[in-house]
Parts: sequence; C-alpha cells; structure tokens
Amino acid sequence: MKTQVTSGIKVSIDTQYQDLYSDPSKMYYLFTYKIRIENTSDYDVQLQRRFWNIFDSVSERREVEGAGVVGQQPILRPGEVYEYESACNLKSEFGKMEGAYTFERIADGEKFNVAIPEFRMVVPYRLN
Repeated sequence: MKTQVTSGIKVSIDTQYQDLYSDPSKMYYLFTYKIRIENTSDYDVQLQRRFWNIFDSVSERREVEGAGVVGQQPILRPGEVYEYESACNLKSEFGKMEGAYTFERIADGEKFNVAIPEFRMVVPYRLN
C-alpha cells in the first residue's frame, strides 16, 4: 500500500490485478485500486477535482481529469475517512499512475492540491 500526506490529507492506495476481467491475447489488463482519503487536518474540506497521469509500458501517457471521484465530491470533517474503488485498464502487463486531488477548505473557500502517490500496476506472474 502506498501512502502520502499533503496539507493534512492522507491518501492511501492499494491495487489488485483482475485476472478474470483481463484478456492478455487482446492486450487488455484490468487493475482495480482502492483509495482511502483521511482528513488529518483541523478543517472541513471538500474534494472538488481529480487529475491522473496514467503510464502504460507500451503506449503513450494518458491524462484523466474531472469533477470529484466516482461521481461524488465528498466533504470530510477532521478525522473522517472517505474510501472508493475504481479501475484502470492497460495494454501491457506493467504500468503506473499518479496524480492530484483539488480540495477546498470549507471555512474560507481556499483551494489546495493534494498529491496522489505514484503506484505501480504489475501482473502478478511478472513479479517472479
């Protein structure tokens, strides 16, 4: 599991290869990732946007940007946790993702970026 704290927001990520939903003969490898966001600051914050850089070992870098995560823009009070799961497909057995969330502090409307730590996606049989 990868973890990083930025401006009092702790982001932890765990990935898993989805063998059942992948098809290597068609260069389709599906990975899921679970993200845990914990507000360790003293302020109420709202997740506004997400930005991802996706790197695949056989294709170009992709960028994904948009409002919220999985259709939500959660508000986190101090000590609260928000978790979600999403997926990414690659054309190869190796890849990585990293990015940032944009949060807004509710009290004063100040926006700030929170780093999403880089994490790797590797088909398990390639680790031997």
